[in-house]
Amino acid sequence: MRDIDYWVEYEFAADFADQFEVRGARRRERGTYLRPLVDERRVVFFYQGRDGVLYRVEVFFPARAPDEIAGGRARFNFHLGPNESTGLELHALPSLHAVRSGTSVREAADQARQPGFRPPPTMTEEPESGWLYPGSHPASQPPAPRRFEERVGRARADYRHWAEISSRIVTNEEAFNGALAQAVADLKALSVFWEGRRVISAGVPWYASPFGRDAAITALQALLVNPDIAREALLFLAAHQGKKVDDFREEEPGKILHEIRRGELARTGEVPHTPYYGSVDSTPLFLVLYTEYLQWTHDRATGEQLLPAAEAALRWIEQYGDKDGDGFIEYRRKSERGLRNQGWKDSWDGVPHLDGAPAEPPIALVEVQGYCLDARRRMARLYRQLGRREDAARCAIAAQRLARRLDEAFWMEKAGTYALALDGEKRQVQTVASNAGHLLFSRAVPEARARRVARVLMSPESFSGFGIRTLARGQRPYNPLSYHNGTIWPHDNSLIAMGLSNYGMQKVAAQVLSGAYDACRQFRHYRLPELYCGMARGEGDLVVSYPVSCSPQAWASGAFFLMLRGCLGLYPDAPRRRLKIVNPHLPAGVQRLTLERLRVGDTRVTVDFTCSGGSCFAAVRDVEGEPLAIRIEVGAQHDL
Repeated sequence: MRDIDYWVEYEFAADFADQFEVRGARRRERGTYLRPLVDERRVVFFYQGRDGVLYRVEVFFPARAPDEIAGGRARFNFHLGPNESTGLELHALPSLHAVRSGTSVREAADQARQPGFRPPPTMTEEPESGWLYPGSHPASQPPAPRRFEERVGRARADYRHWAEISSRIVTNEEAFNGALAQAVADLKALSVFWEGRRVISAGVPWYASPFGRDAAITALQALLVNPDIAREALLFLAAHQGKKVDDFREEEPGKILHEIRRGELARTGEVPHTPYYGSVDSTPLFLVLYTEYLQWTHDRATGEQLLPAAEAALRWIEQYGDKDGDGFIEYRRKSERGLRNQGWKDSWDGVPHLDGAPAEPPIALVEVQGYCLDARRRMARLYRQLGRREDAARCAIAAQRLARRLDEAFWMEKAGTYALALDGEKRQVQTVASNAGHLLFSRAVPEARARRVARVLMSPESFSGFGIRTLARGQRPYNPLSYHNGTIWPHDNSLIAMGLSNYGMQKVAAQVLSGAYDACRQFRHYRLPELYCGMARGEGDLVVSYPVSCSPQAWASGAFFLMLRGCLGLYPDAPRRRLKIVNPHLPAGVQRLTLERLRVGDTRVTVDFTCSGGSCFAAVRDVEGEPLAIRIEVGAQHDL
């Protein structure tokens, strides 16, 4: 209605903290902060790291110079008439400058302070070649300043293309459609370039780096919508597969990495993540993903390329995985800087006895035995296809032997489920945990016992209404707010849901999916976070957030797709050009679901699922590409 005078002031700083510092690590020693450069429209901060790298952050204002600017603030004054508006942009460009031999850090900083200075256009990960951009593709050009609208337009186009090349799932439930679309978008958002290779990173903000276990599980989940994620993950993990014995990084030949990081602490050796291999399950999961990817795609070229890495992973299981010669795969950390627990529940208290005391190593986790059993069976099948009968027989016999020993050593008759682990004295860790559900995913146990495990998992002590808890309620170590001892993890639930389907319990799998969907509707963007708290669901109760969980997080983003696959009973066999649909079932509230352009080999198939009168019907609407034999099996639904 009238003219106004107005002002906006930005405040900014750069502490150059390493990611591990942000998460709480204490530094033994810190580098040197240098005086910032200030000119009329930019401020450049500098830090000399202990790794011989000059860290630089340029904060600049491309559209308009500030009226006042200093080392930590910039102020803009406005005179606006009625209905008049204006806009501001702040750009922050981080970069690293490796100091060449013979050049002091201060000389490099003086060079970088010169007005108009820009890093050279060719980027590389090699320190001696100069400027580096964290997380960028080394073959691309440095990011030139562009208008915000242009960046948004390009990003939206990229996401549209990603959605178009991915399979699409449409239901009668609009909120569910939104949740699935958000999950597809998040899988793209979490993809990063690392040393020239694209790979899915684990999660924002704490784990924006490649993780072996997370990449393998996310890729398995995402096969339903985009098998390219699996191919990229496999190639990346194979490229960083262990080559030697290195106790500090827990590396061994054939072992798949746990985590890889860049940064000052990694480069100075204060943390072992360059990469770090302290993960007991990444290696068998790599084999499960490798063989499952071939089942979906029949990508023979990639299969042949990765076969040496797969065989090296199999050798690791056979030669390095069994720490004490008892036939089980165990872990015991080799470095004090390594993880005490090295399964997916890798917090210090993630493997507790009934009295709450942490299990002592070497620890044989129950789900890891299932992964290894499954990996050996799958490799046996692959070897038979390749005509390598002796190798196939060796893997099959090893799988049979492990299955028998697993059932004997881990089964708890009174509890009706399998023990969480065996400790270093071969005592059962008898806490009732979700880990046993992964045995169903691996088809590792007899059918009768699988149903008893399912009953335990879906009991009120384990199933909160929003999902299956990591640890059943009522036990001494249980805490619904504990990271691994009572909370609910979507990826954990997705593996269990697929396992239920493997044993003909698609209807029960749909209950797991319904709980996760009810939870997601209470989160921003209908996005499942890394985990949420395990309090029981009551009339009108809300799900309780875990305040520092990653969101988006890769295997949470992929969880719905594996749950859906379990509910729909989808079993592809691309080498034989077949797709089997077994006892499909839809979650509560969803009466119609269309799976559009599902990839099986070189074929794209569209299938409609419809619920009516307690039954679910599947109808093939369209097939593109190579002929595909589609078999729909409908029988008695197994309930609890």
